[in-house]
Amino acid sequence: MKATLTAVARRFISPSLRYELRHLANNVREVMARACFWRWEVARFRLQQESPYEIVYVGRKQQREMAKLLIAGKGQGSASIVDSANATVAANHVVLVSEMPTSGALSVPHYLSAVVPLGRALEDITARYDSELRRSIRKSRPLYQMRQTLSDDEIAMADRDLLRPYASARQGIHAAQFPTDEVFRIAKGVGRLDLITLGDEVIGCHLGCEVARGGKRYWSTLRFGYCEAVFSDARKLREVNSITTFMALEWALEQGYDYYDIGLCLARPDDGLLKWKRRRGGDIDSLGNHAYLFVRLPKTGTAKFLWDTPMFAMEGDKLTLHLGLPEGPSDEEVASRYHEMVFGGLHKIYLYGGDAAGESFMETLRSRYANLQSPPSMERVMCN
Repeated sequence: MKATLTAVARRFISPSLRYELRHLANNVREVMARACFWRWEVARFRLQQESPYEIVYVGRKQQREMAKLLIAGKGQGSASIVDSANATVAANHVVLVSEMPTSGALSVPHYLSAVVPLGRALEDITARYDSELRRSIRKSRPLYQMRQTLSDDEIAMADRDLLRPYASARQGIHAAQFPTDEVFRIAKGVGRLDLITLGDEVIGCHLGCEVARGGKRYWSTLRFGYCEAVFSDARKLREVNSITTFMALEWALEQGYDYYDIGLCLARPDDGLLKWKRRRGGDIDSLGNHAYLFVRLPKTGTAKFLWDTPMFAMEGDKLTLHLGLPEGPSDEEVASRYHEMVFGGLHKIYLYGGDAAGESFMETLRSRYANLQSPPSMERVMCN
């Protein structure tokens, strides 16, 4: 019966509407899960022991690590839980991070996608790459091939030897592994699994599927997988990862897709993976995200906090970027801090600082975004 209903739905409901229904269902599930208040906790932590800011987290215990990731980033072992009884931080230096919206809080997504607009020549897309990346792709591309597999044995091998080990090596305890039956379902039905070969050797794979949204077709990367010989060698991983992404982009372009979605990454402007995808032409997009944390900024030192921890936030369905410009840093330090924070797909940028801060940098930001088809609007926020 379930299979029959699914077939009927696929016949009579458009792909874009199916996406909207799935997205709505995911949002409803997330809201219902958040509403289990008996699973909530109040926890406190700081980014460093000497930090003037204390993060007060209110929400489900299992989401506390996501709060730490969004605030402190990956690999920040210095973020430690502080006993509330021993807290000495002034109330105006408290940052409230909650699973429920509070007055004046930023709606911060857990993840963002990096989406490359297609519908143009490959040369136009790669024109956004830096010269070193273009050179590397020209040199390495002829060495690699990508082929679809429907073989049970090869799908099982890719799941066991490529997808799972690479996810564990990259994300550790935070790795979200695809169930094996889901890998088979995608590879044999709703998507495809491609093996990446170097000569006769299988060294990686790409798991992807089609997404339809707003009448547009997206080819979406769900997972990359690589063998240990690749992911244990940083130089080799950079090369193979770039080529795999490029081949998936080529395929999406050949198939007439409107966009290529390079995949989800942590919604932090400082995130290394997001910067990597930005350098490959990816514009930020809320595609695939349905979970949020609500961050109320500190009453004092807002500019310094956002200097240390810039943030994305949602306004309706539009993405915004919140940057801090405190007193003290030189023009060169400001330019260096925000050098790689130019993202396509933004609706608005907020720059927080005092009266003397921001005019020259705002002009610099406008010039850096001027070459985008839809540059974001910009607003200064006066704060202490």
